[in-house]
Amino acid sequence: MVLLDNTIVGAALPDMQERLHTGLTGLQWIVDAYVLLVAMLLLSGGVFADRFGRRRVFLAGVVVFTAASVVCSLAPSIGWLIAGRVLQGVGAAALSPASLALLAAAYPAPRERVRAIGLWAGFSGLGLAAGPLAGGILVESFGWPAIFLVNVPIGVVLLLAGLRVLGESRNPSAPPIDVPGTVLSVAGVGAVTYGLIEGGSRGWTSPVILGSFAAGLVLLAAFVVVEGRVSTPMLPLRLFRQRLFTVSNTAMVVVGFALMGSSFFFSQFFVYVQGTSILVAGLRTLPTSLAMVIVSPYAGRFAARYGFRVVVGVGLALAGVGLLALGFVQADTGYGNVWWRLAVVGVGFALTMSPLTGAAIQAVSPQEGGLASGVSSTTRQIGAVLGVALLGAVVHTRESGGASFESGLNSAFLAAGAVTLACAVFTGLWLTTARTPREVGPNGQEAKQSVSHR
Repeated sequence: MVLLDNTIVGAALPDMQERLHTGLTGLQWIVDAYVLLVAMLLLSGGVFADRFGRRRVFLAGVVVFTAASVVCSLAPSIGWLIAGRVLQGVGAAALSPASLALLAAAYPAPRERVRAIGLWAGFSGLGLAAGPLAGGILVESFGWPAIFLVNVPIGVVLLLAGLRVLGESRNPSAPPIDVPGTVLSVAGVGAVTYGLIEGGSRGWTSPVILGSFAAGLVLLAAFVVVEGRVSTPMLPLRLFRQRLFTVSNTAMVVVGFALMGSSFFFSQFFVYVQGTSILVAGLRTLPTSLAMVIVSPYAGRFAARYGFRVVVGVGLALAGVGLLALGFVQADTGYGNVWWRLAVVGVGFALTMSPLTGAAIQAVSPQEGGLASGVSSTTRQIGAVLGVALLGAVVHTRESGGASFESGLNSAFLAAGAVTLACAVFTGLWLTTARTPREVGPNGQEAKQSVSHR
């Protein structure tokens, strides 16, 4: 349900733009309001689940997400819809980590746990793949509010089943909530995002935009200071002393940036540039999500065989080439010459996400693997927020200069491709051997564990 919401909204954006009488800036907020809250609250959601009860936080997330979906479906204006999306983000940030924590607690045996998590990831992949098609069908038949109403019966079933089936579990030694860090991170990234999204329409040198960038930088600097001083930070900065951890998360920001930023425009390209219906546009964007669902299960195996650097480098290179190729698609380009570009993008990013998360986990001690995985998901979401904002700014700036929407999209795809290819070079040079932090061995002495990555 959470991942479906990422892709199903993209299919509905053209209908939202027409019925809510909004422009590109409004569409950016519809997407980023959700992704921003998920990105900034994801780590805290996991701590909440451990500390206050995984079942309780999971069911609370279901209630909030479902109620927010109703708010979105009934929204009479763009402001109400954005408010509903913010609430959806809060619910998703509780749902996602709590669901995984519930699985881990329910299946203590390692082999059963791996199978359960594999099913969890598989259903998530189905949600990702079903979004464009389901969105196209629902919007064509009932209009954009239907994409949110579909969450209501799912949420009701989850709530009733969860109350009867799920057992409560918690971690008594879970750390306290890092409230200052959470507030500063949401405010800081939110201020920067506001400047990026509104800068195209308000003017990049306007006092409001310059003030938002300045406030964002000050808040993020305060976040770094706070995280370095509190005893239980939501984001331990010491993890970034490991080069493998830093490089993998930097690359994950680029993955989120290029993937979410470009897919934001897929349906809009087919509807506004090539003149298709919303349903046809949803069908035509499927190659990217299908390629990701098919290839993703094999990415970890490839990484284990050939090493993180090779697989991630190849994946980023493929994704970059695919995005650059999309930058040359025109209104009269036949779909037979478009679908493979979308598929190459999907294959490329599918090869990167799992290995990058694996690299981040390998860079830290085993006790911190869950935290490393959470940080990796968070950095990808932060990249997604920035991708929608920055690439949207590219399109908006080109249009303000007199270029067509088509030309603006071409520039956005080319920019995303160039950044992705640059990241491929970066990871090829730096995603290499790392050493994990010192661990306490069974004899009570410190022992270093060396991890080699090709």
